[in-house]
Amino acid sequence: MAGFDLRSERGLSEAEAAARLARDGPNELPSDAEQSIVATLLAVLKEPMLLLLLGTGALYLVLGDVREALILLTFVGVIIAITLYQERKTERALAALRDLSSPRASVIRDGAKKRIAGRDVVQGDVMVLAEGDRVPADALLLDASNLSVDESLLTGESVPVRKAAAPHAPEEAPRPGGDDLPFVFSGTLVVRGQGVARVTATGQRSELGKIGATLADLETERTPLEREVTRVVSRVALGGLGLCVLLLVVFGLTRGDWLRGLLAGLALAMAVLPEEFPVVLTVFMAIGAWRLSKHHVLTRRVPALELLGAATVLCTDKTGTLTHNRMTVGALWSRLGAHEVSPGELPEAVHQVVEFGILASQRDPFDPMEVAFHQIGREHLQGTEHLHESWELVREYPLSPELLSVAHVWRAKTGRRRVIAAKGAPEAIVDLCHLAPAEADAIRTEVVALAGRGLRVLAVARAYFDGDDLPDEQHDYDFELVGLVGLRDPLRETVPAAVDECRAAGISVVMITGDYAETARVVATEAHLPEPYDLITGPELDALSDGELYQRVRTTRVFARAVPEQKLRLVQALKASGEIVAMTGDGVNDAPSLKAAHIGVAMGGRGTDVAREAASLVLTDDDFSSIVAAVRLGRRIFANLRKAMAYIIAIHVPIAGMSLLPVLLGWPLALFPVHIVFLELVIDPACSIAFEAEREDTDVMRRPPRPAGARLFEPRLVALAVLQGASLLLAALLIFGHALSKGTPEPAARALTFTTLVAGNLALIATNRSWTHSVLGNLSSPNVPARLILVGALSVLGLALYAPPIRSLFHFATPEPSDTALALAAGALCLLWFEGLKRALPSVLGAGSTAR
Repeated sequence: MAGFDLRSERGLSEAEAAARLARDGPNELPSDAEQSIVATLLAVLKEPMLLLLLGTGALYLVLGDVREALILLTFVGVIIAITLYQERKTERALAALRDLSSPRASVIRDGAKKRIAGRDVVQGDVMVLAEGDRVPADALLLDASNLSVDESLLTGESVPVRKAAAPHAPEEAPRPGGDDLPFVFSGTLVVRGQGVARVTATGQRSELGKIGATLADLETERTPLEREVTRVVSRVALGGLGLCVLLLVVFGLTRGDWLRGLLAGLALAMAVLPEEFPVVLTVFMAIGAWRLSKHHVLTRRVPALELLGAATVLCTDKTGTLTHNRMTVGALWSRLGAHEVSPGELPEAVHQVVEFGILASQRDPFDPMEVAFHQIGREHLQGTEHLHESWELVREYPLSPELLSVAHVWRAKTGRRRVIAAKGAPEAIVDLCHLAPAEADAIRTEVVALAGRGLRVLAVARAYFDGDDLPDEQHDYDFELVGLVGLRDPLRETVPAAVDECRAAGISVVMITGDYAETARVVATEAHLPEPYDLITGPELDALSDGELYQRVRTTRVFARAVPEQKLRLVQALKASGEIVAMTGDGVNDAPSLKAAHIGVAMGGRGTDVAREAASLVLTDDDFSSIVAAVRLGRRIFANLRKAMAYIIAIHVPIAGMSLLPVLLGWPLALFPVHIVFLELVIDPACSIAFEAEREDTDVMRRPPRPAGARLFEPRLVALAVLQGASLLLAALLIFGHALSKGTPEPAARALTFTTLVAGNLALIATNRSWTHSVLGNLSSPNVPARLILVGALSVLGLALYAPPIRSLFHFATPEPSDTALALAAGALCLLWFEGLKRALPSVLGAGSTAR
């Protein structure tokens, strides 16, 4: 760096740096604090079902029944332990996903160059930047030598930008993007050259930090399903509270035992409270996240999974999402002929274009375009005379704002003749070669043709020098044009098929990129975005009012030259127009729109920490097509959730009814809290695991997304579920009444009622697994959890009826075998009418179908 003397730069003193670090804080973005185990425990203890169990256990202690109290409190301990384990496991998984390590930085302090942690960089520090460095803070360039920086994480542009030192600091720092700016920005990567810069902003005050502030201002929305479940649980809980009070009053007035009445009221509360709704929602999403991880998708915000099934628009960044975010040579041109680069042979006519392109590049480059030159050389010129590993680099002429070309002077092991290779902007190389006007026009025509295909065009030239003293400028050589090179960021191979599948599923794919319009058009066509499509550029978007934008986003599928604020505005406009929006991206510039979207999908391999923190899902293989698997699973989750919710509603009807009706009829209590807790232990795993394991329909990705306002608890589903539950309630009530009427002891009558409920419970699981296939078809289809629940529930029922210690815990007496058979038959057969309805009205019940 000839224009800057590092030896004269003292930088900050260590004392000044320490004072500024204390004043401004570390150079890092804030992250969410991990929840303590005490806070997690308190949150668990606020669950209504746990509070009811604790209250019931305390009441048993007041009544002197220590055994019953210990049984219920044991249930509480097990539930708390399982919940804490799951919560802490989730916290650890999310902590592992975050990579909060900051880059190292070279700074000048007290006149000496030293390496420090990036988090310790402060405003005013003088940084020394070199090829391969990650810039730790925003800074003004004091000096730069052939410096190029990859700012794609902030701007979305895959091509590095040139940097130029500023003799005087501007009054205001410009935004990232564009060539010859005198600023470097936190999080960007130096791909070429070196520089010295004075830090102007750190942490939250940097451009990266401003995006973080935008994220902090965006509230993560609860999904419609979460809101609906919360609303239903609240309403049912209020209704259940009213029934509990009614039961307490009736029991106390008719039997004079208010404590026992309170116990019966608590039992009814446990029977009515639909605590399974949020539990099932949580478990479905957790297991769905596990299934999705097998398809290389990590889930950071689990509730977003169910929204995938309703997604109507998928907004995607181009660079690193649809494309690989690496440059490759796509086309070569020389006076001897043109060639489209493919896996086949490279014709001799363009060998020298590649040869001199490599000679004009660094030997071990960071610049993605120079990497592309070396890659095509290794693939096609290995073992030929066109690669010169033994040559010595004598001099480099760096790129400058006045001449957008770089030249390298080489010398072979033998001979004095020097070979000069130059590459750069076509207009600069044409100028170096002093072409005649007609020939220059012909070259420009070729350049326009290549650029029109979305290629980044460079020209390559050569010269020879036999003198002793090398010239000071590139213009002093007698350059000859060798050819043109068209570079591109290639489309991911899986993208076209994934876009086609999204379209078949009724999902519109929208590309939002910071790249140029022509490049965006070419990528959109290659990616199979449906034509014709509108294209809006960033400046055009700024000129639109919100109302105009809401209209245009309905038909526009490509947005080019978009900055982060515009991406966020587009996502918000799509949401305002009623769309369920998924947004994919990998850069810092995508983070606000990732968080604002209903479903944010970040790329895990090339993606940044900021993008991953903001997203709901992370694709670990960076494969756009993995989103298709996520959508398919989202649709499966919602369909199976409906079946599970129908089952929950149905089973709560007989449990609540058998807690309330015997009291109103003057009969003995049919269910004690221990019975309800056991039934809950069957209900929760049945809903959470058996229904979740049901496979999706074969045509699930050929249907349109469900309407945004589609309700989980639609009237048809609730009505059928209540009818199912009423059928089982009637069967249990008849069995209990029949047993009492013929003089069966209360413990035996209670055992028969419990047997009917267990058999009916299993019948509900079997019939609700599919609303289009018969119960026999459901039982024959593979669902390991459902089969385990069937065997386990019948085994425990047998122990409760015939094993004295377990029978004593349940307050049962062993009934007559004929009565037991009748109770089992009543529970198992009370839903035969629903099987008939499946055959008679398949179109009415078709929403619950499952593929076989």
